[in-house]
Amino acid sequence: MRWEIAIQDFLHYLRIERGLAEHTLNSYRLDLLALERFLEHYKIPETPIDCSPETLQAFIYESAKELKPSSQSRRLSGLKSFFDYLIFENYRKTHPTLLIESPKQGRYLPTVLSLAEIDAMIAQIDLGHPQGYRNHAIIEMLYGCGLRVSELVELQLSQLFFEEKLVRVQGKGNKQRLVPLGKICQQTLHSYFENTRIQQKIAAEYSDTVFLNRNGKQLTRAMIFTVVRDLAQKAGIQKKISPHTFRHSFATHLIENGADLPSVQMLLGHESITTTEVYTHLSTQHLQQVMLAHHPHGKLT
Repeated sequence: MRWEIAIQDFLHYLRIERGLAEHTLNSYRLDLLALERFLEHYKIPETPIDCSPETLQAFIYESAKELKPSSQSRRLSGLKSFFDYLIFENYRKTHPTLLIESPKQGRYLPTVLSLAEIDAMIAQIDLGHPQGYRNHAIIEMLYGCGLRVSELVELQLSQLFFEEKLVRVQGKGNKQRLVPLGKICQQTLHSYFENTRIQQKIAAEYSDTVFLNRNGKQLTRAMIFTVVRDLAQKAGIQKKISPHTFRHSFATHLIENGADLPSVQMLLGHESITTTEVYTHLSTQHLQQVMLAHHPHGKLT
């Protein structure tokens, strides 16, 4: 079995059976192609059927020279899924990654924006610009609903329920969740629809897509990154942020204001509550800062 065919079949399986998004599939593809290049470089004549634990261990060791621990872990996870698939399809009997340990990672606390910083970014949006109302609605949906950037660009009009004040989000693995639409989100969406979208010539295949570019087609993830980073720069925010920073801010602000962890987990669409628990650490940091700043006996000497 050639690597090219095995990778192609695996990605097809992930797309059809597990419903993974294209950017996720691309990450799997790149990691497996990196393994294929490693084998070619060192002239190792192993196929997906007989690829050995020793070869994979050497590949992971080589990867450590250029990847952070988190990226190494993701790459190893992708390899495990790939060989899980080969065993499931009876192409091979043994699993070559079982004894390979993931690299140790330090605790990662994501960057969070304060409400003042979010307001400062929104203040930089020029509503007189042709895409001003659209960009305002994008920021509000990222922060007000905690959407992933992939969920935002793929959002459909048919997923918005204004009477019920809900949005049906299509998350990872085609899992759906309902997220409340706050008042400001509703207002900015209506403003975008009435001032921008209704006047656009929209490509037929994107007639149900919420956020469109100037050509009436679906926005790309890269365009959302550009919008966010331009606004951050104009607002003078020094933090390294991305669209996902608004999702972190959404969750952290909820917990800081008393939301319980299981509810935040459901709003974010996390499969495991341990993924959501990172925001309790961020909330604890916030409480420490408040105490140190305001309690007479809490101030540092």
